[in-house]
Amino acid sequence: MNATPTYQAVFDAIADPILVADKDGHILRANPAAEEFFGIGQSMLLRQKIEDIVPFGSPLLTLFGQAAEGLGAISEYGVLLGTPKSEVKTVNIQLSPIVEQQGAVVVQIEERTMASKMDRSLTHRGAARAVTGMAAVLAHEVKNPLSGIRGAAQLLEPGLEESDRELTSLIVDEVQRIVALVDRMEAFSDPRPSDRDGVNIHRVLERVKKIAENGFGKHVRFIENYDPSLPMVHGNQDQLIQVFLNLVKNAAEAVPEKKGEVSITTAYRHGVRLAVPGSSERIQLPLEVTIADNGPGVPEDLRAHLFDPFVTTKPSGTGLGLALVAKIINDHGGIIESDASDKGATFRIYLPVARS
Repeated sequence: MNATPTYQAVFDAIADPILVADKDGHILRANPAAEEFFGIGQSMLLRQKIEDIVPFGSPLLTLFGQAAEGLGAISEYGVLLGTPKSEVKTVNIQLSPIVEQQGAVVVQIEERTMASKMDRSLTHRGAARAVTGMAAVLAHEVKNPLSGIRGAAQLLEPGLEESDRELTSLIVDEVQRIVALVDRMEAFSDPRPSDRDGVNIHRVLERVKKIAENGFGKHVRFIENYDPSLPMVHGNQDQLIQVFLNLVKNAAEAVPEKKGEVSITTAYRHGVRLAVPGSSERIQLPLEVTIADNGPGVPEDLRAHLFDPFVTTKPSGTGLGLALVAKIINDHGGIIESDASDKGATFRIYLPVARS
C-alpha cells in the first residue's frame, strides 16, 4: 500500500505558482511552479519580499495588503502581472489568509494564457472553415471562366502584331498566376479524409530540419529540445511534414541573416484538453510541438489574424500558408496557437496521441 503523500509533496506538485508570505510580505514558501513563473530559484525567493519580485505599483501588492489585514480571501481576475524577467502576463490571483498564522497569506497565481489561446484556437478553426467554403466557390465560379479567357487570348495571339502580342502574353501569364492561386485554395476544399496512423513526430521534424538546412534555412542555427519519450501522434505524416515545413520556413525567413535561430521543442503536457463544441466530450491533446524564432516578431495589428486567409507580413506572400496549417491541424483534431511579440514569434501545436 502506497504511503500518503506529505503536505510538502502536494504543495510542490501543484501546477499553479504558489507563494506563502508573512504579513510583511517576506516569502516563506514557494513551489517549483512559482520558481519557474518568476524565474527565480527557491533559495533566492525565500530571501525576497513580494514587493521585490513584482514591479512598483503592481496590483498584487494592493491585494496582498488587503488579505494580510484580515479582509478574507480575495480573488482578482484578468490582472496584468509583471515579473523580474520583464514579462507581463495576464493572470488570475487568489489570496487566502492563513487563520493559524496571523497575517500570513497564500498567494495562488493562475495564468490565463492557455485559456485565452484555446479560445483563439476555436477562432482559427472558424477561419479554416471559412476559407474551405471560399475555396469551393473559387474553384467552381472562377477557374472555368479563367480557362476561357486564357484560351481566347492564345487564339488571338497568332494574328496580332508583335506589340499587341505582349498584351496577350500578359493576359495568359496573369491568368496562369490566378489559376495557380486557385489551385492552392483547392487544398482547403478537399473533403476526402486523409489516411492516418501512428506517426513519430521526431522523424517528421528531423526531415523538415534536413530540408531546411539544405535550402531556405542554410543561414539558420537550429536548436532542438526533444522529449525522447513521446508516444506516437495520430496523424498523416505527409500533411504533418507540410505543416512544420511551412512553420519552419516562415521562421527561417523571419530571422536575421547573422545569428538567426529557430528552436524546435517537443513536450508532453498532461493537462491539455479541448472541449468539443456541442458535446460534453473533452479531447486530450498532450503532444506539444513548439517552433520559435528570434526574428522581429509580428506587427501588433496582425497578431489576432495570423491564421486568416490572405493575411501576411511578406511583400510577395499570398497569406494562405498559415490558413492551410490551421486547417490541417484542425483536421487532425488538434489546435494551434501563436505567441507573437517584438522579440520573435512562437507557434505551439497540440496533437492527439495515436491509440494502440
